[in-house]
Amino acid sequence: MLYESYEIGRGMLAGASALAKAGSSWWTNRANPLAYTGLGEVASAGLEVFAHAAAPRGKPAFGLNRTLIDGEEVVVLETVVDRKPFGQLKRFVRLGAGAEDPQLLIVAPMSGHFATLLRGTVERLLPSHDIYITDWRDAKAVPLSAGLFDLNDYIDYLIDWLALISKSSAGRRPHMLAVCQPSVPAYAAVALMSEGRHPARPVTLTMMGGPVDTRRAPTAVNTLAKERPLAWFEHNVIARVPLIYPGAGRRVYPGFLQLAGFMSMNLGNHMVSHWDMFRHLVEGDGESAEATKAFYEEYRSVCDMDAAFYLQTVEQVFQQHLLPRGEFRHRGHLVDPAAITDVALMAIEGERDDISGLGQTKAALDLAINLPERRKRYMAVRNVGHYGIFNGRRWREIIAPEFERFIRTKGVVAGRLRGMGTSEHELAPPVDGIEFA
Repeated sequence: MLYESYEIGRGMLAGASALAKAGSSWWTNRANPLAYTGLGEVASAGLEVFAHAAAPRGKPAFGLNRTLIDGEEVVVLETVVDRKPFGQLKRFVRLGAGAEDPQLLIVAPMSGHFATLLRGTVERLLPSHDIYITDWRDAKAVPLSAGLFDLNDYIDYLIDWLALISKSSAGRRPHMLAVCQPSVPAYAAVALMSEGRHPARPVTLTMMGGPVDTRRAPTAVNTLAKERPLAWFEHNVIARVPLIYPGAGRRVYPGFLQLAGFMSMNLGNHMVSHWDMFRHLVEGDGESAEATKAFYEEYRSVCDMDAAFYLQTVEQVFQQHLLPRGEFRHRGHLVDPAAITDVALMAIEGERDDISGLGQTKAALDLAINLPERRKRYMAVRNVGHYGIFNGRRWREIIAPEFERFIRTKGVVAGRLRGMGTSEHELAPPVDGIEFA
C-alpha cells in the first residue's frame, strides 16, 4: 500500500499546489488593493514557494536546441538512436559540426533521477563532442511483459550501445563518461570488452563520483546500505507499481523514496534554499528565485528503478564489494580489471561528496594493474559536493577543461593534471594527502 498511499497524497498536494498558485496570482493582481502592500508581497511569495514545492512533476526535457562551435551558433537536434525496454540511446546532432570531434557516450545514473539531471554536463561538452547519452526509462512505465532489469542487463546495454556508436562511425572507438552510480557497470563493461578485445571498447573511460569501492571513506549512504541486511531493503523500500501505470505490478524502488532520502540527508540546506527563494520573491529578485526553481524542477523529477537492479546493486556493490574484491561476475563470467590494458582511465572526485567518498572512484585506477600508469589520471576538486562534480561553475571552469584535455589526448597526457596528488595512484586518506584543484 506504500505506493498507493503516495499517489493519494500526491493527488492532494497537486490540488493544493494549484490553489496556492491561484492565490499567489490573486495577491499580485493589480485589481487587488492589497497587492500594493507589504502583506501582498509576502503572501504571494509564500504561496508561490509552496505551489512550486507541491506541484507534480514528470520527465523534464533537455531543451538543448543550440550550441556555439568556434563562435558560430549551430542548431542541435535531439534524436533517438536505439530503443530498448528499459532505456534508449539519445544523440545530440550538431548540424554543420565537423566529423572529427570525439564521440562520447555519457552514461547517466539509474538512481531515481532522469538523464536530464546531466543537462549541464551535456551543455558544457556539446561544442566539442559528438554526444550520446543513456536515457533510462521510468520503471513504472515498463510493462511486466518486458521482464526484469538488473546489473547484468545494464552492462549488456552499455556494450551494445558502444558497438552501435562505433559502427555508425566506420569503426572509430568512442569515449565513455560514467557519472556516479554507473561507474561500476561501465568499468565492468570496459573490463569485459578489453578481455574479449572488442573492437568497440572505448578509448577512454572517465568515472565521476562513483562507488567503485565503498569501503574507502564510507559516507552515510554507504553506512546505511552496510548496516542493514538485504531483506530489510526488500521489505521496506520495494513496492509494486499501482494499476494506473503501464508497469502495474512491477516491483520497484520508487523514485519518491530515493528523493526523500536525498532530501533528508541535507534537509537544512534545502530549507535554506527555499527560504532564500521566498526572500528573493519578496525582494523582487526574480532571476535568483528562478534559478532556485530551475534546480528543484530537475531535482524533484524522479523515476522508479526495477527492484532487481536496485537490490543487486545494494548487495553486490555496497554490501559485498564484489568488484574491488575480484569477485564481481557478469552472467557467471568473472570480471577482471587486469584485462584493461589500452583503455585510458580517469577518476574525478569532489572533496565534499557525501554520496561517494574520496578514494571510492580512485580505486578503479588501482584495480587496473596492467594499465600503464601514464594512462591513468586522477582529479580531486576542493569545495565540490556530489552534484558539483558534473554541474555548476567548478564543473564548467575546472573539471570540464581537464576532462576535455584527457579526451583529446586519448588519455596520454604529459605531466600531472590539476588535482593529482604527489603520488598519482597511492590512495591517500580523505582530504589529507590529496592535492586539490
